[in-house]
Amino acid sequence: MAVSKVIYGGNTLIDLTQDTITAEKLIKGIIAHGADGEQIVGTCEYDVDSSKATATAAEVLSGKSFGAKGKILDGSMPNRGAVAGEISAKDDEYTVPNGYHDGSGKVKLNATEKAKLIPANIREGVEILGVSGAMTGTEDAKPQAKEVTPTTAEQTILPDTGYNYLSQVKVKAIPYTESDNSAGGTTVTIG
Repeated sequence: MAVSKVIYGGNTLIDLTQDTITAEKLIKGIIAHGADGEQIVGTCEYDVDSSKATATAAEVLSGKSFGAKGKILDGSMPNRGAVAGEISAKDDEYTVPNGYHDGSGKVKLNATEKAKLIPANIREGVEILGVSGAMTGTEDAKPQAKEVTPTTAEQTILPDTGYNYLSQVKVKAIPYTESDNSAGGTTVTIG
């Protein structure tokens, strides 16, 4: 039988009878005595006071456990690993999904749209996403120069087949001729 209270000369020297320590409340491996005076060895494996922990399950990776408020809790944050996304239009946005990311994910311009970003497709003097334009506006141009004579009828001047615009239209002078007529005068022909 263990001693849990010692009184000597009317004075209480040791009194364990009111102690509340139990093995599960004592850190594992620590030795003490219980209220009955018997030696106890701690079995508690807590290594920190988690009462001030602020993490939530959504902030801890799924499949991992953590301690908070004296409890072991399981994380619920999804592991997204390497998330990838594409932008296909000027106003597109990529929404990064909630969860853990390993840092190797990428968001990039769609390959079809990226292939269009070449100097020949961008007006000279304009830069788009780091690509400087070289297009002058005359690429694949097939101009035609024409010469026309005015008439009294309206004329529409267009390039011939195989040409895509007129580079120049030369309008001749209105034809003017004078000739003697049988009445002894001058005949003037205009046009």
